[in-house]
This record gives sequence, structure tokens and C-alpha cells, in this order.
Amino acid sequence: MARYYFDLRDEDELAPDEEGLELSGLRAAQVEAARSLVDMAREAACTSAPVNGTHRMAIEVRDAGGPVMQVKFTFEVETLKH
Repeated sequence: MARYYFDLRDEDELAPDEEGLELSGLRAAQVEAARSLVDMAREAACTSAPVNGTHRMAIEVRDAGGPVMQVKFTFEVETLKH
């Protein structure tokens, strides 16, 4: 089992994961990152999403050797006039 760290990126802000999780491998880390990103996206869509514009967020996954993947989500709102 390897320890993976899930750093949260919301626009230009980065919140490093100091604890990490022990997981069976890269696929398990991908699933964990995707689940966490869904939660971040849900929160942004309900509270801080712009009326018009784009909101970018990501989970940057690393292990003891460094970065291994980035899972990204972009939330875009465009108001259409009638």
C-alpha cells in the first residue's frame, strides 16, 4: 500500500494535504480524487460559483516521489438574455 496526498486547488489557492491516505494503488487514488472533486464542485456550484464566468478546481495527487496525477473540474456559467 502506498500513501497518496490530495492537495486541493481552488482557482489560485492551494491547500496541501499533510496526512494523506494509504491506498492500494493509482486507480484507488484516482477514484478518491474524483470523489473529493465532486464534493468540491457541488459546494462551489451552490455557494461560490460566479453568476457569469468560470470557476476552476482540481485535486493534485502526489506520493512520496512527487506528483502522480491531477483531476480537474471547470464550472462555467453563462447567463442568456431573452
